[in-house]
Amino acid sequence: MNDWAVHRVDAGALGARPLRYYDFVMAAFVAILLLSNLIGAAKLSSLGGFTFGAGILFFPLGYVIGDVLTEVYGYARARRCVWAGFAAMLFMAVMSWVVVALPPAEGWTGQESYEAVFGSTWRIVFASLIAFWAGELANSFVLARMKLLTQGKHLWMRTIGSTIVGQGVDSLLFYPLAFYGNWTDAQVLTVMVTNWAMKVGWEALLTPVTYVVVNALKRREGLDVYDAGTNFTPFRARL
Repeated sequence: MNDWAVHRVDAGALGARPLRYYDFVMAAFVAILLLSNLIGAAKLSSLGGFTFGAGILFFPLGYVIGDVLTEVYGYARARRCVWAGFAAMLFMAVMSWVVVALPPAEGWTGQESYEAVFGSTWRIVFASLIAFWAGELANSFVLARMKLLTQGKHLWMRTIGSTIVGQGVDSLLFYPLAFYGNWTDAQVLTVMVTNWAMKVGWEALLTPVTYVVVNALKRREGLDVYDAGTNFTPFRARL
């Protein structure tokens, strides 16, 4: 197959066939997901009067890569990556709890700082896991269905449209599950809407990057995958 010839193919025809760059994209997806929760989640920043979690700089990149996965490799392979990311986040949460719970050595003074950064409550961890899983799968489902409806045209419409839905599902689940009862209803609503708008806007700005990556991967793989016969159930990880 010529590196530069792109052939339309139904996702079911690929089966479990190995693809040249899929593993690398999956690794990038999981790495960005973990970084957004590990590095950015504990810090609040303020720019231009807006206060936001620093993870917002990383987290939308996961949706960009999720779009790339679905557009290039199809819904089933994107779903597989979501489950891999879910398992990685769960493992990180368990290991964070274990490490924080370990008694500090005598003379070591970093325990309070360590707890501040890595000591998330189980309520927030649970909310993050559920919101990520549902939001990413909603994002992939909408993009895959829109690709069929548009016959592969208007990539920008699919990526932004799917992000509006995916980030909406993520925000609608995360903020009430994590903070309802601790924050006022007005605070939950304000932060939820503000962060949703900022994430969607950030991904919209990255649309040119998405085009470059998607087109390059399609040429390299020689494939343009459509999900005409795909089983869209979220409750499976196999192809």
